[in-house]
Amino acid sequence: MIWGRRNGRVLPSPAVGENGLLGEVRIAVDEARIGRWEALNRLVDVLLEVDSAGDEVLGRAALALVTGVPGLVVRLDEHARSAPWHGPYQEPVSGRVAERFAGMSPGPVVTVLASMHGDGRIRQRAVAAVVDRPYAQAMPFLVLRTADWVGAVRNRARAGLAVLLADDAAGYLPAVLPMALRLAARRRAGFVVSQVQAAVLRAGEQAWRGLLDAGGRRERRFVVDIVLAQARPRLPDLVTFAESDPDVWVRARAAEAACREALWTRRHDVLQRLARSARPEVRVLALTALMRAGRDADVAGQLDDDAPLVRAAARDAARRVGVDVREHYRSAVAAGTPALGAVAGLAETGSAADAPLLRPLLGHGQARVRAQAVRGLRLLDAVVPGEVAALVRDPSPAVVREATLALRPVVGALPPGLPWALLADDRVEVRRAGYRLLRGRGVGVELRAALILAVDPDPRLAERGRADATRITRDATRPSWRHAPQPQLRSTIAEHEQLVASATRAAAALGEQTSQHLTRWLASSHPGT
Repeated sequence: MIWGRRNGRVLPSPAVGENGLLGEVRIAVDEARIGRWEALNRLVDVLLEVDSAGDEVLGRAALALVTGVPGLVVRLDEHARSAPWHGPYQEPVSGRVAERFAGMSPGPVVTVLASMHGDGRIRQRAVAAVVDRPYAQAMPFLVLRTADWVGAVRNRARAGLAVLLADDAAGYLPAVLPMALRLAARRRAGFVVSQVQAAVLRAGEQAWRGLLDAGGRRERRFVVDIVLAQARPRLPDLVTFAESDPDVWVRARAAEAACREALWTRRHDVLQRLARSARPEVRVLALTALMRAGRDADVAGQLDDDAPLVRAAARDAARRVGVDVREHYRSAVAAGTPALGAVAGLAETGSAADAPLLRPLLGHGQARVRAQAVRGLRLLDAVVPGEVAALVRDPSPAVVREATLALRPVVGALPPGLPWALLADDRVEVRRAGYRLLRGRGVGVELRAALILAVDPDPRLAERGRADATRITRDATRPSWRHAPQPQLRSTIAEHEQLVASATRAAAALGEQTSQHLTRWLASSHPGT
């Protein structure tokens, strides 16, 4: 175990109270959350200070802070077997841990530290101590040892964990489950995962609901899979999950189960309620169940839904009840204030002949309608560059994005100076649109645009410009024996001067090495040479 002493010396116990020590643990945990081995060493040093205080309540509180950070226990365990080659932590503290653990009544902190010791016999005794005096904060460390590479340690940990889960699944599952799922991909982790599955299966409703309330996304999905397989949640609970759960995966699984049960029990009222849900993944499942129940007329009423899958299901039902879907969308769009789903539906089912219905919407007062109209014209392959070009300066960023996508295939029909004017605009989304319209226009144009963007005041745009300018320069200056052809810079004298000026302005942003390569490349590519 390669934990070290702070600044190469044994730390004296500071004259601070419990709150002070716990505060040090919080700071050390925050540093170790994203830090490297130095931060992990500091955390172990602070934990040993907590152990020196001799207060079991304080020790468990400190361990709760450690186990509350996902992945930190695993990193500590790996750290215990990794030796740095330099620095102030070369002297291991495994001797101190082993000495304290060999005492009459080792505390909870030194016990879990001993469970990660390099000596398998010490790990085995630590596992036995955890099993004999179990507490929730030590469970993640016990779970780690169920996948230990030493058979004696592994078997002792597995036997102890199985007994603990059998005796008090509700008490230990919240601490065991996250670590078990984190180890699921390991070679010897199958045992603990199967034990957790069995414990959830045996657990009562209060226990699995507690896991759903307190668990993270991975844990909640694991529990939901198990309880749905047993058909344990009642239909009202399934509807609640489907309508209000924050996880889209859980909503979809709950909606699927709710729709299946409602279909079997002929609870069409439940299906109709879910079909009005604010969640598109729930609506499409409910509409599918209504179609299976023969309620095609109810489903056909969702032709103007915002969600593409819902519209597709509604169109299938509408055709079966004799509704002309295309005429429906044409009438809805011609009304002047169409729903977004109607505009999208016309683009999905119509043809270029329907473009005149969409063009008046390019000046609609609602930005979402304008954006959908541009998208519809693009899907119908009916973009008129002169009409859409004005929208690249639309007040709505969504409209600007859609107009840019629509204009890229017909960028040659735009005024040559328009993309460069957009690249100099005050608004970030307009500059981004100008840059996208300049892509694919030749190496010289792309390089000049990237150099301009590299010094953009917006950090994300500047990063994009630097990356593209670096890529173009690297490809142009790589060794000629590479199989890929090198880009050829063809430009007039005036264009070359603009490139040189842009490269000079962007030199600091590109870095010394890239700037030097770019300067040499531009010099060798001068039109006069």
